Amino acid sequence: MSKSNSASEWARLFQKLIQAVLEALGYNQNSNRTWHQHVVPYKVGWAIRREGNKRITSKHRKQSTAIRKAKRIAKRKKADVIIHKASGGIRERISF
Repeated sequence: MSKSNSASEWARLFQKLIQAVLEALGYNQNSNRTWHQHVVPYKVGWAIRREGNKRITSKHRKQSTAIRKAKRIAKRKKADVIIHKASGGIRERISF
């Protein structure tokens, strides 16, 4: 095997490895999932829930903390943050 073939083979293997790691971390660009983050009332505080999920992503004592965290997630996923009132209605929607 020549030096150039060996280098290109290593490059292909490295590229496959990087793609596998990114997909495992949730950075799949081909995904059709909705990544909108909802800040919702939860027991004694607030929670973040991805649109379409029953499970919550995280729990917070303050709504402001939940909003800050939801914004970070939404920016990374190019999604929206939907902030709910304590009564359950929608208070605000922030697009990224």
